[in-house]
Amino acid sequence: MLCLRQVCLFMLRHYQARTLSSDVLLSQISSCTHEDEVFGLVERNKARLSEKHVGIALNMLWQLQKKRPLLLRTSDYIRNHSQFLTLCILAENKVEHMEDEAIVDTLYSILRLNVEDHDSLAEVLVTEAWKRLERQVLLSLPALSKFALCLYKQRRHVSPIIGKVAHIVDMKLDSIQDIRILSVLMISISDVISQSFRDRLLHKAGQLLEEKDEVEFNYARRILQFLQNVKLRYHPLLEKCNTIFLKRASCLDIHNISFIFGLYEQLGFENAEFSLVAKQLLSETIDDCYHPETFAKLFFTLGPIAGSKVRGRLLVTAVRMAEDFSSQQVLVILKTMQKMKCRNSHLLKKMASILHKHLDSYHVLQLVKLTQYLVVLRCQNLELFAKLKMLLVGFLKSSVLPANTAAIIRVLAMLPSFQVEEIILNKAAAVLPQCRLHHLNCIATALVKWNHYDQLHWQNSSELCVKLLQKLNDCGFQRLQEANNLNLLLEELTYVNGEWFEEVLSEETVAMCQRLIDQITWTNVLKLSFFLIKTNHRCPSLLDRIASVTVENIGKIHPFEIYFILFLFSALNYDPPASEEFFDSCIQHLTSNLSCFETHHLVLLGHVLAVAGYFPPVLITKIFNVSFLSKLDAQLEVLPDTLKQRVRSHLMKLNRAVCLECPEFHIPWFHERYCQRVFRNSNSRINPLRHHVHRMLAEILGGSRYARISVLTPYYYEIDFECVLDENKKPLSYMAQNIPLGDVDGVHLRHNVKDEGRKALPSGAQRIALEFLHSKAFSKDSRHLKGEPAVKKRHLEMLGYRVVQIPHFEWNSMVLSTKDEQLEYLRKHLYGIQ
Repeated sequence: MLCLRQVCLFMLRHYQARTLSSDVLLSQISSCTHEDEVFGLVERNKARLSEKHVGIALNMLWQLQKKRPLLLRTSDYIRNHSQFLTLCILAENKVEHMEDEAIVDTLYSILRLNVEDHDSLAEVLVTEAWKRLERQVLLSLPALSKFALCLYKQRRHVSPIIGKVAHIVDMKLDSIQDIRILSVLMISISDVISQSFRDRLLHKAGQLLEEKDEVEFNYARRILQFLQNVKLRYHPLLEKCNTIFLKRASCLDIHNISFIFGLYEQLGFENAEFSLVAKQLLSETIDDCYHPETFAKLFFTLGPIAGSKVRGRLLVTAVRMAEDFSSQQVLVILKTMQKMKCRNSHLLKKMASILHKHLDSYHVLQLVKLTQYLVVLRCQNLELFAKLKMLLVGFLKSSVLPANTAAIIRVLAMLPSFQVEEIILNKAAAVLPQCRLHHLNCIATALVKWNHYDQLHWQNSSELCVKLLQKLNDCGFQRLQEANNLNLLLEELTYVNGEWFEEVLSEETVAMCQRLIDQITWTNVLKLSFFLIKTNHRCPSLLDRIASVTVENIGKIHPFEIYFILFLFSALNYDPPASEEFFDSCIQHLTSNLSCFETHHLVLLGHVLAVAGYFPPVLITKIFNVSFLSKLDAQLEVLPDTLKQRVRSHLMKLNRAVCLECPEFHIPWFHERYCQRVFRNSNSRINPLRHHVHRMLAEILGGSRYARISVLTPYYYEIDFECVLDENKKPLSYMAQNIPLGDVDGVHLRHNVKDEGRKALPSGAQRIALEFLHSKAFSKDSRHLKGEPAVKKRHLEMLGYRVVQIPHFEWNSMVLSTKDEQLEYLRKHLYGIQ
C-alpha cells in the first residue's frame, strides 16, 4: 500500500507539473507587480488554486517585498490580509502534494514575511520536509541550504532535524563548490557538529575562498559568524574574510561595520587596516546618524578608534539622545565607554538617570555586565547601585546555574559598601561541587575580598568564610584530579586568573598538564603556551614538549600562533634541547609568511626575537624602513591605548637592541626624544630600599660622592646604582670626574644621556651597575632570570659596565637579616670577592 501511495503521488505531481506549465493563472500570479494583485487573483480563484498556485503566490509576495528598501516593506499589511490567511490554510491542506523544493521555498517565503516561528503553516512545512528527508528524499544543495537557514531562523539550532541536515552535509561536503551554499549551511549546523567535522568545514571554506576571485560580503560575514558560533579564533579564515571586507569597503555601512566589529571583538581579533577604513567611512556619517539604534552602533564602532575631536562630538550627541536609547542601546553605550576608558561625568550621570526605567527589562547576565560597567566607570549613583544590588540578590536566590551564580557573586563583590548576607555564602556553598575552575575562581575572589575588608557582619561569619574557602579549595583540587583530557582542561584555564588560582591551584595545574603531556599536539600548543605565559611557570618538561611538537608540525601552525609560542620561550629565557633547530624552524616559517602580520605585530615579533638574541635580516630591514614606520604611525592611531603604548615601547627596545647588537645593519638610534618624554612624564620617586642601599654604598665606598642613584645610561637603561672603581679597585669620585650627582635625599633626578659627561675613564677603571632584581624578574618559584632582565644585563655589559645583580631572594633571606651582613654582601659583590 505504501509503495502504491508513493507511485500515485509521483504520478499526480508529474501530471500537475505537465498541465500547469501552460497554466494561465500561474502566469498571472507570476506577472503581478503589487501584493494587492496577488491577493485579488487569490480571492477570485480560490476554488482553482492548486498547491503550485499557492506556493508561487506566497513566494511572489516575498519577491515583491524583497525589491523594496527595508523601511518601505509592508510585511505587517501582508500578514494581516484575509487572503494571506486563505493562502496559508490552502498551503497547510495541500502540503503533502507539494514538490520537495516547493516546500522549502514556501517555508522560506513565509519566514521572510516575518510569520511567527511556530505558526501552524511553518510547523506543517517543517514536519513534511523532515518526513521526506527521513525517506531519503535528496534535496538539491541550494534547497538544502535554504531549508537549513529556515531552521536556523526558527532557532532550531540543536533539533534532531538540524542533525539530519548536518549528516547530509557531512556526506556531500566534497561536492559543494559554492561558497554561498556552504556558508549558509555552516552557520545553520554549527551547534550540532563534532570537532573533526568542524575542521573539515573550515578547510573546505578556506579552499573555496581561495579559489574564488570575487566573494560577496555576506558570504564572508557568514563564515565569520560560524567562527563565532563555534567559538574558534581561526586565523587563516579570519584573515581571508578581513581581506574580502577590505576589498568590499565601498559596500560597507554602519550596520555592516558594527556587526563585523562585534564579531571581531568576540573572537579576539583586531585588524588595524580595517579599523582605519572603518574610521574614515564612519567619520563621514556622524552628522547623518539621527536614529538611536544607528547612533549606538556608530558610538560602539567609532568611539574607541576616533580622535579627540570626533570623540567629543560623539559624547555630546550621546548625551542629547540619551532619553531615546533602548535598554540594549544603553548597555552598548556603557560598554563602549568602558572600552574607551571614558569617564565623562555628564554622560555617565545621564546614563545612570535613565537606567532606572530599564532595569527590570534586563536578564541576569545583562545586569551583571551593567554593574561591572558602572563600577569600572566609577559611577557615583548610590541609589542605582542599591537597586542593582536588590535585583542581583533576587536573581541569586533563584539561580540554579553555577555560571550565573558565580557571575552574580563576582559582581556583587565589586559593589561599593556591600554588606554580605549569609544567604549569599550559603548559595555559593551549594553550587561549589558543580563549578568549573573559572566559576570557583570568581567565588574565591569575592570571598577573599569580603573577608579582607570586613564586610561579613553576622555571628561566626569569618569562620564560615574560612570553611567555605577550604571547601572551595578542595573542589578545585578535585576538579583538577578528575581531569583526563588536556583540551578540556586548557579550555577551562583560558578564563582563569587572579590571586586565588595563583596561590592555590597554579602548581597543581602545571603538574596535571605534565601528567597529560602525551596529549600535547600541534592543535593545543598555543593554549598551553598562553597558560604558561599567564602563570609565569618555567616547566622544562612542558616547554621541551611544546618545542618538539612545534618543530615537528611547523607547517600546520599559523605564523601568528608561532609568535606566541616564541614569546613564551623568549619571556622565560628558556632554551629547549636542540634550541637552534627550534628557533631556526620558527624564524624560517615566520619570515616566509610576514604578510600574515600587521605592522604593529611585526614590531612585537621583532622584539620577542631580539630578547631571545635573534635578528633576522629580512625582518629587521622591513621594520626599519621609512614607509613601514609611516604606515605604523597611521595604524597606531586606531589601536587601544595600552597596545599602542606597548608597541611604541617595544619599537624603542628593538631599536636599542639592533644598535647595540647588530651595528652591521647601520640602523640609527632615533628614540632619543621618545625616551626623554617617557622619563619626563614618569614622575617616579626613589623608594626607601634605594635610599637604604645608597647609604650603605656610601659607607662602603667612603661617601655619597662615590655612588650615583637611579642613573640613566646611554640608550636609556635605568640602573639602581652606579659607581666607578679604578684599577686598584678604589672608588673614583664623581665630583672629581665633574659628573653631576643625583639628588639622593629628595625627588629622583634623572640625567640627560647626552649631558652625562661620560668622559673616558682612567686606564683600568671600571663602571659598575648595581641592580636589585625583584620577584618579577624571575619565573614563578624559580631562580632563573627572565628574558628582559637578561637582555638588560647583556646590553649593559656591551656599554662597558660590570653588572652586579642582587636577587630579591638573597637580599631578603635570613642570611642577610642584619645591617653588617648586608654591608658585607654588598662589599663582596662590588669588589668581586668570591
